[in-house]
Amino acid sequence: MQPQAFVQKWRAVQVKEKSGYQEHFFDLCALLGAKTPIHEDPKGTFYLFEAGATKQSGGQGWADVWRKGCFAIEYKGVGANLTKAYEQLLQYRESLQNPPLLIVSDMQRIIVHTNFTNTVKRTVEFTLDDLLNPDKLADLRQIFTNPKAFKAQTTTEQVTKEAAAEFAKLAQLLARYEKDKTPHEIAHFLIRVLFCLFAEDVELLPKGIFFQVS
Repeated sequence: MQPQAFVQKWRAVQVKEKSGYQEHFFDLCALLGAKTPIHEDPKGTFYLFEAGATKQSGGQGWADVWRKGCFAIEYKGVGANLTKAYEQLLQYRESLQNPPLLIVSDMQRIIVHTNFTNTVKRTVEFTLDDLLNPDKLADLRQIFTNPKAFKAQTTTEQVTKEAAAEFAKLAQLLARYEKDKTPHEIAHFLIRVLFCLFAEDVELLPKGIFFQVS
C-alpha cells in the first residue's frame, strides 16, 4: 500500500475502534511491508488480535494487537483519549511479557511509548502527514523490525544522579541567598518543588505551569 493511499483513506475515517482497528492494522502492515498476525502466526501463539491479558489491578482484559517481544497495541476511535489507551496497556504489560513498545492509536495518530527496563521512557508520535515522509515511515517500520531503535540511551540511574546534583546546587544557592531559612526549611521547600514537578509530569497539574509568567 502506498503512503498517499493510506493517508487519504484514513484521514476520512470517523468510525469507532471496534469497527476499524483490524482494517487499520492490516493496512498498516501493507504500508510497512510487515506480515499480518495470521500470515506470520497462524496458530495465534505469539502474534494475534485480542490477546487476553490479566490486569495488574485484577480482572481480564484484551490487548487489540500483541506481538511477542515487539509490541502491544491499543486502539481507540478517532479523536479519543489516547492517554486512557496507554493506561490500559500498562495494566496488561506484565501479562503480555512486557513488550518493549506500548503503542496506542486512534487510526489517525500512532503514539509509541517505550517500555524498556532501566532506561528513560520515550514517547514518539506519528501523524498521518508523518507517514508521507520516507524517514518517518522508516522509523515507524522499526516497530516490527527493530524495537530497540526506540530505546533511549540515557538510563534512569543517570537521570536520577543528574537531578540529585541539580537539586544539591539549588539547595546551596538557597542557603546562600536565603540566610534566614534553616536547612530543614530549605529541604522542605525542595521536596515540595519535586512533588510539583512530578505532579506536572503525570498531568495532575497543567503542563508547563512552572514556566508560566503571571
